[in-house]
Amino acid sequence: MAQHIKPAASWEDVAFPRSVMTKLKGICNQVKRSRRVLVRESTTGKGQSMLLNGLRGTDKTLASEVIANELKMDLYRIDLSVVVSKYIGETEKNLRRVFDAAEGGGAILFFDEADALFGTRSDVKDSHDRYANIEINYLLQRLEDYRGLAIFAANMKSTLDQAFLRRINFEISFPLPDEKSRRNQWQDIFPDDAPDERSD
Repeated sequence: MAQHIKPAASWEDVAFPRSVMTKLKGICNQVKRSRRVLVRESTTGKGQSMLLNGLRGTDKTLASEVIANELKMDLYRIDLSVVVSKYIGETEKNLRRVFDAAEGGGAILFFDEADALFGTRSDVKDSHDRYANIEINYLLQRLEDYRGLAIFAANMKSTLDQAFLRRINFEISFPLPDEKSRRNQWQDIFPDDAPDERSD
């Protein structure tokens, strides 16, 4: 249900706007301090949660790698296509397995496409609506109790449930890269001897 991502990216590998870089580094420092301070306190409800908000292609996944690398923690990308089930009760079981495993290993959980899991709860019209809302409620409770770091990436913040947003400690919005940023990214990818606009 989770893919282990070996975090190889560092600060030197990203070209985020200065405001995003400042927030990322500040959050990493705060998480480091909170892990030292809270280790002697209650073992429940002391985790951190982060929302990375932005359209596709704004490198939210890469940002999660940089965070994991900086914090020297394992990063696990949760496969929502496997976790979320159409069968009643199965989604909660799958989420329980994910969170229980992460609690024991001190890992960062990365939920990509969080919009699919934390969408606004609907009015209860039938049993399917009721159980869909139960799934969200269960996930919100596990999120509150989780002692590690959970990172959520979303394409559209406006579709997320307000109860979920209230539980988020940190939020960063990723703008689409401008022309200069895109050029720098491409130049980092291609070797120096690759043809460019100056060649035939």
